[in-house]
Amino acid sequence: MTYQTDALEAALPDIVGARAVQPWVAIRGLGPRHAPRVLAHLLALNERDRLLRFGQVATDDQIRGYVARIDFGRDELFGIFGRRLQLLALAHLAFDPAADRPGTLVEFGVSVLERARGRGYGGRLFDHAVTHARNRGADTMILHISRDNPAMLSIVRRAGAELAFDGSEAVAQLPLPRTTLGSRIEELVDHRAAEIDYCFKLHALTLDRLRPGRRPGPANGD
Repeated sequence: MTYQTDALEAALPDIVGARAVQPWVAIRGLGPRHAPRVLAHLLALNERDRLLRFGQVATDDQIRGYVARIDFGRDELFGIFGRRLQLLALAHLAFDPAADRPGTLVEFGVSVLERARGRGYGGRLFDHAVTHARNRGADTMILHISRDNPAMLSIVRRAGAELAFDGSEAVAQLPLPRTTLGSRIEELVDHRAAEIDYCFKLHALTLDRLRPGRRPGPANGD
């Protein structure tokens, strides 16, 4: 018990220090019941954003097929929700079947609604995904990034990724550090706090719908 307490106290300053650099953003893990929100988010992307996310201007039918094929039991999806529970930003970590063992790869994709730009959501989701992937035992993250996406290229460069350019696309390979007590505590704290944030937003939205005299409106606006 003394060893665990000492280790926890040693890890907390790094976690608190990282939190002090920028305001906290609630990033929530997504499950199968969130598939309709994932689909709505991706369908709301404009042509340029679809190109940046999928490497092509994906059609609505292609996006529906993509969401239908997501393996929520193997992969991990994370989202940032607006005040009225619209999914503003989405990240998908796709693990290979052997991801529970060391020496595995994980692919990362991210999308942010146009009206939610400029808030640093892409970078926050990237950092969150790195922490989660390393805690799952992955040692390399792979990202396919358009040359027309300077924001994400800058993010992965700062993280130390190796970039290889092929036509209009860059492939980034980011070696991941090994999991530590600090990275596990960070993920646990973020998970619990994001669950509380989501519950508060859901409760506030429910009360708003029940308010006398309120006109019915969209349930998933920001």
